[in-house]
Amino acid sequence: MFKMIAGLALCAACSVSHAALQIQSWVLPNGARVLFVENHTIPILDVSVDFDAGSRRDPAEKSGAAALTNAMLARGLRAAQTDNASEPAMSEAQISDAFADVAAQRGARLDDDRSGITLRTLASERETALALLARLLAQPSFPQEFLQRDKARTVAAIKESLTQPDAIADKAFTRLLYGSHPYGEQPTVASITAITRDDLLAFHAAHYVANRAVVALIGDVTRTDADRIARQLTQRLPQGAALPDLPAVPAAQGREERIPHQATQAHILLGMPALARHDPDHFALTVGNYALGGGGFASRLMQQVREKRGLTYGVSSYFNPMAQTGPFQIGLQTKKEQAEEALKVTRDTVAEFLRDGPTASELKAAKDNLTGSFALRIDSNRKILENIAAIGFYRLPLDYLDTWTAKVAAVTTTQVKDAFNRKLQMDKLSTVLVGADK
Repeated sequence: MFKMIAGLALCAACSVSHAALQIQSWVLPNGARVLFVENHTIPILDVSVDFDAGSRRDPAEKSGAAALTNAMLARGLRAAQTDNASEPAMSEAQISDAFADVAAQRGARLDDDRSGITLRTLASERETALALLARLLAQPSFPQEFLQRDKARTVAAIKESLTQPDAIADKAFTRLLYGSHPYGEQPTVASITAITRDDLLAFHAAHYVANRAVVALIGDVTRTDADRIARQLTQRLPQGAALPDLPAVPAAQGREERIPHQATQAHILLGMPALARHDPDHFALTVGNYALGGGGFASRLMQQVREKRGLTYGVSSYFNPMAQTGPFQIGLQTKKEQAEEALKVTRDTVAEFLRDGPTASELKAAKDNLTGSFALRIDSNRKILENIAAIGFYRLPLDYLDTWTAKVAAVTTTQVKDAFNRKLQMDKLSTVLVGADK
């Protein structure tokens, strides 16, 4: 984690990725990390600010606190006094109107690892939007009446999800893979009901801090502008104490859960914890998964389960790399009476892939498609923003995007086979089947 170093006027560290997509990166004196891509092709500025404040940081027995904190950043602002002026309190409607008046779009994101806020604004109108964004990050009022409303909405959504087979499967699958680990904790009616305004205030104070902020910017501003903007967005945030270490992800157990449901389709999920962000097998697994189940109709699972046997309309697989070990997952739906056959074919296909790896033609098709479609991953400022924000948060190399296609193209069949066998074992894959008899 970056630490503030006294006496540096500009940044604690500064570096530039000298390639087609030039990502400039530096650290502010308050510890915030900045990543910036200068792009003057359109008069737009896109900004995001992320924190290690995802749902894995939820307080014990209060799952959902991270999500509610993020959602309520724009529900109201408390009054504040600055060196230059007095800032009045603002309501949710006033905040929304203020962004609309300058045609700015505010967004939010939250996942297991991180929580953040985004902004798209005309470069010429950025001052108003950025000043308001800085207040949202530092001065949310968390009004009690809106907390009650948001809690009621969340509880209603949870209750509804308990009737939906896909949501039931997702919850059960997460529980099988992660148990009591923070990745396995999920909001419940009880946990949401227990959350108070004081919990949100405490969560915000502990996690929305300058020394753990990651500010990503792309657009029609200069490097000097970007530095000033990053300072503006983080200067009101406090310094945060070191966060406690989280427990290790539990070893895969290979458990199975069958849940009856009246739906006509059976929902099947298979997988296990498999991949963290900095794993050296990342590119071999990316290529291999395209061949196995990530390549649509070109993938082996689709060919075996759908095309040859007509057991499903679609089946797919993916690796989700996270700060700690994220899941590998296969998902499909099928008629109830075909569930056992579909599950067996899926398992047999994975076992064969682990034994033999991809064929030469599968490997070539995977690499050609992944490298050929890479430009679509960075064909807009918003997509680039998402990529550089992830690079900043997960501490990936600044040339990550520039070397991506070369690393994919260099993957061999042996590397795919070895990587898959390091990460997956058939007897460790957990299975959830919703919609079949126990």
